[in-house]
Amino acid sequence: MVDIPNLRHLRAFIYIADSGSISKASELVFLSQPALTQAIAKLESVVKATLFERRSDGMHLTSLGMMLNKRVCRAINILDDELTKILNIKTGSSKKAKSSNYINTVTITQLRALLAVAENKSYSAAGRSIGVSQSSLYRASKELEASLDVVLFEKTSLGISISKVGLGLLKATKLAFKEIQQGLEEISSEQSAGAGRIVVGSMPLARTCLLPETINDFSYINDDFNIKVVEGDYSDLLYHLRNGEIDVLIGALRFPPPAVDIRQETLFDSSNNIIARTDHPLTKVDDLTMDILAEQSWVVPGEHTPARKMFNAFFSNTDKYPQKLIETSSQILVREILLGSNKLAILSKHQVQRELNEGKFTILDFPSFSHSRPIGLTFRQNWHATDLQKSFISLLRDKGLALSVLS
Repeated sequence: MVDIPNLRHLRAFIYIADSGSISKASELVFLSQPALTQAIAKLESVVKATLFERRSDGMHLTSLGMMLNKRVCRAINILDDELTKILNIKTGSSKKAKSSNYINTVTITQLRALLAVAENKSYSAAGRSIGVSQSSLYRASKELEASLDVVLFEKTSLGISISKVGLGLLKATKLAFKEIQQGLEEISSEQSAGAGRIVVGSMPLARTCLLPETINDFSYINDDFNIKVVEGDYSDLLYHLRNGEIDVLIGALRFPPPAVDIRQETLFDSSNNIIARTDHPLTKVDDLTMDILAEQSWVVPGEHTPARKMFNAFFSNTDKYPQKLIETSSQILVREILLGSNKLAILSKHQVQRELNEGKFTILDFPSFSHSRPIGLTFRQNWHATDLQKSFISLLRDKGLALSVLS
């Protein structure tokens, strides 16, 4: 989690930046001028950078301070909007209420407790996960509920769950913390060229043909830049993307998009083929038919995925549907099954290009088979990438363009 001072100090930072005066900011956040001076000093210590120039005419943001100010403003606005929703729900008001009093009572410690309990489903496990006692974490959780006057934590047979209202605040907290983390990384990148981080959610095709080459080329130039790749099924990755835990999702796109707060960008259309091991008996059959293919054993992806829909569509106009299916999302498992058996799979040639080049796999010639799917990037609608993240995304686009030429 991000090591930052409390939210009142962050609001003070914004007010000082806007007004250029500690005395004016002091009146807005109800903190003494010495306390504000100490808060800014602590913030500068955390980010390891000078955020303000102290001049005779007031406080002026440095270039690094401007970077952080943009991120902190976005973070506070995200939290403020959600706290306003909570206040409106509680009061039953249809008008947008002001939540400045709310946000001045909420602390980083309380929000950390919310995140920890949501992840661990119990106070004891949550306390251990962030290195505080169970009693301290429980107290912070209850103080958050009391300050907002809503139920956030509910006991269930499986442990502690987050209420519907709490889920909204949970998402806002993750996104706000992500913005602050982005700001810290931008400052770090300015101070140390190449420093930064991106979290990539990757679906199967991207892991074999797009992501490895992009990572290798980008890391060669920016060896201090950290890249984390998260694998999983689409719905799980999308959840983490929308909650700020993943920056970009790479793989097969969904149409229509499954959520209004995301945006998709097509990189290339991936053509698919019937793949078998090189010495598969069907390679000696001159006239393949749908009946023959329907009788084969197939390795298929999970239900509700674009690849599975493609498989189902292929056999939709026939009287027979394959009955011998092995379902898996693991590309390693698919590869080994195909190499060691007479099973078939419908795959993009990009996924198995190495095996095709090495002569381990072959494409079964079936003229009536013509299917493709769009491969691309999925972002949060309001995601603001750092400069280095933009460079990584740009390189992904270049690699995608190269693959589109080969498709």
